[in-house]
Amino acid sequence: MAEPAVQTVEVKLEDFFTKVLSVIGKTTDAQLADLLKKEQLTISVAESLTGGLISSRLTNISGSSDYFIGGIVCYSPRVKVMQVGVPAALISQHGVVSKEVAVSMAEEVKKRFRTDIGLAATGVAGPDPIPPAPVGKVFIALAGKSEIEWKELSLQGTRSEIREKAAQAALGMLWLHLGGKDVIR
Repeated sequence: MAEPAVQTVEVKLEDFFTKVLSVIGKTTDAQLADLLKKEQLTISVAESLTGGLISSRLTNISGSSDYFIGGIVCYSPRVKVMQVGVPAALISQHGVVSKEVAVSMAEEVKKRFRTDIGLAATGVAGPDPIPPAPVGKVFIALAGKSEIEWKELSLQGTRSEIREKAAQAALGMLWLHLGGKDVIR
C-alpha cells in the first residue's frame, strides 16, 4: 500500500494549532511547555478579553511553575493602569483596544513579574463594540528578551469563540517566537 502524499494546507490561524499540531501527537500546551523548559524561559501574562484563558492553557501541564510566573486579568482600564502599569495617557490617546496598549501590557507585565517573556491580549469579544473598535478586533503582543511582536486580528464568532480564538492566537505567537516552527518538518 502506498504512503499517503504529504500535502501543503492553508489553515486559518485560529485552526492551525488544533489541526496541524495534533498531527505531531502533542497538544499546543505540551509543546509550549517543552519549548519554555528547553530554553529555560519564564513567562507572565496580562489578559483582557481572554479573561484568564491564556494563563489557564499555560498552566495545563504539570510542572508549569518552572516557566509560568503569573498573570493579571485586567478587564477594566483602571486595572490596566493600576496593576499592569499601562500609562493612562496611552489608553486615553489610543483606546484600550489598540496595538499601543497591547504592547504596553506585554512590556509592563514582563517588568512587574521579572520574566523573560510578557504576553498580552486586549480586544472586543462582544456582543457590543467598544467604539471605535468593532466586535472581534483583537491585539496580541509579546515582549521578548529584546524584541516586541504584535498582531492585529479581526475575529468572527460568538463571544466565547472570539475569546478562545484570541487565546489560541496569543499562544500561537508564543509558539512561533520560541522557534516552534522548526517542530513541523
